[in-house]
Amino acid sequence: MKKLHEAFNALYNGDNIVKITKLRYIPRWLVIVIDILIILFSILLSRLFLRNLDVKVNFPEYTFQKRILLIGTNIIFMYVFKTYAGIIRHSTFFDFFKIILSSGSTLVTLLIVNYFSQLAMGTSLYLYPNLFLYFLISVSIMFFFRMITKQFFNILIDIKGASSKVRIAVVGVGEASVALARAIMHNPNYPYRLQGFLTGRSDSNRALLLGYKIYNKNQFFASEKLIKQFDAVLLIKEIMTKQEIEEWMTLALDKGLRVLKAPTLSKMRDSDLVGGISQLQIEDLLNRKPIKIESEDVTKRHFEKNVLVTGGAGSIGSEIVRQVAQFSPSLIVVLDQAESPLYELELELIEKFPHQKFKFVLADISNSYRLEKVFEDYQFSMVYHAAAYKHVPLIEENPHEAIFVNILGTKNLALLSKKYKVNRFVMVSTDKAVNPTNVMGASKRAAELFVQSLQNSPGNTTKFITTRFGNVLGSNGSVIPHFRKQIEKGGPVTITHPDIIRYFMTIPEACELVLQAGTMGNGGEIYVFDMGEPVKILDLAKRMIKLSGYTPDVDIKITFIGLRPGEKLYEELLSNNTVTIPTHHEKILISRDPLMEFEEVDILCKQIILAAVKRDKLQVVRILKTIVQEFISNNSEFEILDREPLVEE
Repeated sequence: MKKLHEAFNALYNGDNIVKITKLRYIPRWLVIVIDILIILFSILLSRLFLRNLDVKVNFPEYTFQKRILLIGTNIIFMYVFKTYAGIIRHSTFFDFFKIILSSGSTLVTLLIVNYFSQLAMGTSLYLYPNLFLYFLISVSIMFFFRMITKQFFNILIDIKGASSKVRIAVVGVGEASVALARAIMHNPNYPYRLQGFLTGRSDSNRALLLGYKIYNKNQFFASEKLIKQFDAVLLIKEIMTKQEIEEWMTLALDKGLRVLKAPTLSKMRDSDLVGGISQLQIEDLLNRKPIKIESEDVTKRHFEKNVLVTGGAGSIGSEIVRQVAQFSPSLIVVLDQAESPLYELELELIEKFPHQKFKFVLADISNSYRLEKVFEDYQFSMVYHAAAYKHVPLIEENPHEAIFVNILGTKNLALLSKKYKVNRFVMVSTDKAVNPTNVMGASKRAAELFVQSLQNSPGNTTKFITTRFGNVLGSNGSVIPHFRKQIEKGGPVTITHPDIIRYFMTIPEACELVLQAGTMGNGGEIYVFDMGEPVKILDLAKRMIKLSGYTPDVDIKITFIGLRPGEKLYEELLSNNTVTIPTHHEKILISRDPLMEFEEVDILCKQIILAAVKRDKLQVVRILKTIVQEFISNNSEFEILDREPLVEE
């Protein structure tokens, strides 16, 4: 009552729109009063129609009593069906249906009264045309009252927030685009205002959709006057190809419009549809078609099995854990040496998978005694080895650390997997292991060679599998989060070289392929993934700057800082003398790389580990070049070693 009083006072005391919109709902008693007034008006209006037609009513001496009976009956059914209970400003068809039920029940009741009065007195109490006319008029006016009230509040709210709302053009005129537009229209509290539709078609220029104009793409972007009426374009990723998204993005950004993306079609069934609208990200342009996983094979390998994931708190490791958890293993052991990330992951997984059993182990994979206890206790069926040092410049400065983790750690895990008869050991490697130019890539290649050599070693029953792929979007320390931070700070965006290119894959996509590869083959294979087309990092930076609403080299500077030690202009997934073999999965190939015998690689690994313990950098890299003979240093202090003869066995 207090809110209603404030709203009426606002009509006379300025700031009217703001105060009226604060009224959350019209009180129920007021809705009942208004509906009763509508009933009275409907009775009078129906009577007026009949009087003009010179129709005489039955029992005119009981007119007052008949009207009381009609009103009373209608009020009873209004109470039964609670036509007053809905919030008027949010009325839907369901509220209209309740009005029809209430008035329809009143009509049926009075028709029954008419039937019995005709039996008893030979004349019906009410004229039948009068009853049906009253029914139509009352239902129409009650519904009209609710729609007018709803629209009135929506207009007020829209006017109130018009200056702060983002004026958007929805791309497309299909069902998904229309559903999105309706959601925006029917939710005035959202920070978006529908202004029109955009399409590549040229046959819709004069048509209206939901009362809004449909603009042809070419005509729209050629008109500066039209563009000034909009702030952003809104597209739905799932109904567009990558090329279409890039085209719309380029056109919009060149004209200073923001580019927004709508939720996926699956989320469009949720009530909070518009709440999922967000800025288009560079990841949306790099994403590819979803991977088709043969879930039956993957489920079989994990269901009710014990699984170990090393590096489980990292970007790749944590996603492997999340995906494995979906296949209901008996236990997932998550092992990592990073305390805080491991604890944060523990909290996340316990909440997300309350019925899955986890064990979180804080350990260093270079400590074989610590690892052996873990293998002894849990008897793993699957081991996913994702633990590694991966940052090229840091490893180039500290090569001994790469030996301890990437080589010694892998050796410990692989030997323990063999000893405890793990069914499958899956190592996560990198494209930097191919024709390596840095210590990090070479150390991963050495780890690959050791893992492969175990496959045919005496007494082995474990299938040793290696997976190799390029950069993943959004991983810790990767280029996209780095660029994003630089843009947020106002630049400059730093790139090592204008011609540098990289392959990219999403983290979920990479991990799905790791799980799939883990079910394939007889062991000893190196699986390489289809990484799609390489991306020029300079183009990537320019797109990210534009998507953030800035102009490259004007608002945000791009500077070139030179290749870092050990860095390549481009990465390869296959070495020069490699033969590839297709698999039954279109995204996965087998790389036939040169092999080493276990005795040979084991002796060299022992030598390099000893050199690492002594912190002899040159000797560490010298032996590494003996193990990985294609390792040629680039832009590094270790280039001098390439002019030396190889270390003899």
